Amino acid sequence: MNAYPAHSDAFTLAAPVRLWEEGFAADPYAYYATLRAQGPVGWAELAPGVSAYIVTDRRAALDLLHDTESFSVDPRPWEKTVAADAPILGMMRWRANALFADGDAHIRYRRTLLDAFDLVEPHDLRERVHRAVDTLVSRFGPDGEADLVTQFARPMMAMVFNSLFGLPDSESGRLDAALGQMMEGGARAADGEVEYGKYVMELIGAKMAERGDDLTSRLLDHPLELTPEEVTWQVFLTLGAGHEPSANLISNALSRILGNAAYYSTLTSGARPVMDAVLEVLRYETPLANYGAHFARRSMSFHGMWLQAAVPIVISFGAMGYFAEKDFADAHHPHDASHMSWGAGPHACPVKQPAVLIATEAVERLTQWLPDLDPVLPRERLSWRPGPFHRSLNALPVRFTPRTPDRTPAPSPDQAGDRA
Repeated sequence: MNAYPAHSDAFTLAAPVRLWEEGFAADPYAYYATLRAQGPVGWAELAPGVSAYIVTDRRAALDLLHDTESFSVDPRPWEKTVAADAPILGMMRWRANALFADGDAHIRYRRTLLDAFDLVEPHDLRERVHRAVDTLVSRFGPDGEADLVTQFARPMMAMVFNSLFGLPDSESGRLDAALGQMMEGGARAADGEVEYGKYVMELIGAKMAERGDDLTSRLLDHPLELTPEEVTWQVFLTLGAGHEPSANLISNALSRILGNAAYYSTLTSGARPVMDAVLEVLRYETPLANYGAHFARRSMSFHGMWLQAAVPIVISFGAMGYFAEKDFADAHHPHDASHMSWGAGPHACPVKQPAVLIATEAVERLTQWLPDLDPVLPRERLSWRPGPFHRSLNALPVRFTPRTPDRTPAPSPDQAGDRA
C-alpha cells in the first residue's frame, strides 16, 4: 500500500531513498545527498512500502510551512492508504492535538499549551533540571564511568518532564522506554505506542481524580474547556515531543563537545557559553531529523515535484542542517547557518525557550560536577539508533574522576547569576 502515487507525466519519480535502512542511521548524509540530487523535494520511504516526499531545501520548506491554503497537517486521508501495522503510524497517526489540527482547532489547542507552559517559571525549570542531574550524578559519579545517553540524557529528561506533568521519578523508566521504541519506527514501534498511550491515560486519570501544580492539571482546567480526550492527546503530544528530542539534543551536544578537546575546554572554563554548543546541534545535527508532515490538499506542482494529495510531505531538518554546515564551512552561503529545528509558520514549536533552557542547564550542571569527562570512543565510532525521524545516539560512554556529589558544585564564570 502507498508504494507510489500517481503523478503527472511531466514529473518522473526517482527510486525512493530508504530512510528506514540501518545505513541511514550510520550515515544519513549520503542519503540526504541523494535526496538533494533529486531537487528541493525528493522521494523516499519512511518504512518498507510507505512513501513520502522529503523537503531538503530551506526555501521550499518555508513556502510549505507558511501555506495553510495549499497544505494541511491532517493525516487521516493518508492513513486510509496505509497498512494498519505500518511501524511509523505511532509517530504520524491523527490525534486531536495541535500537531495534527488545522485552522480554529489548531489555534484552540495551541493556546492551551502556550498558557500552560507560560506558568512554568525559568527559575523553577532550572531547579527541576538541577535536581534531576544531581540525582543521576549521585548514582554513577562514584563509578568513574557512565553512558551519558542511557544513564544521563534520557533518564534526566524523563525525570524533568514527569515532574512537569505530575508524575513521580519512579515512573521515568516506563516513559523513556516507551517513547524510545515508538520513535524508532521499527518492529517494536507498535508496542511502544501502546505502552506510551497507557502511560498517558494513567496520568490523565490520576489528575482527573486529584489536581496538582502541573501542566496536566492546567490543561484540564483551562478556560477553553478541552475535553478529557483532548487533554489526553495534548499531553500525548507535548510529553513525547518534550522528552525524546530534548534527550537527543543533550546527548548530541555532549558528543560534539567531548569530541573536541579545545571546544570542551572553552566551555568548562567559561570562555564560551554552553548555549553555543546547544545551538550548534540545532543548526547542524538536529535531534528531530525528519518530521513535520504535511499533505497537499490537492495534487499540485511544488518546487519541481508533482505532489499527489494524501501523500506525506516531510520536512528534512536534518538535511537542511547538513547542507547548511557544509555550505558554511565552504563559505558559500554562511547565512544559511540559521536553523529550522523549531519549524516555522503556524505550527512552529510553541515551547522552544524551555527546551533550550533545559538542555543548556543539563550540560552545564553535569560539567560542573564532572569537569574532566573523557569520551571512551572517538565520535566517528559512536553508533546511532535506527529510524527515519530522529538523530539519536545509542550510547555515549565516558570516563571521569570518580566523585560523590555531597555539595552544590561551584558555577563556572559564565554560569554565575540568574539567566532567566
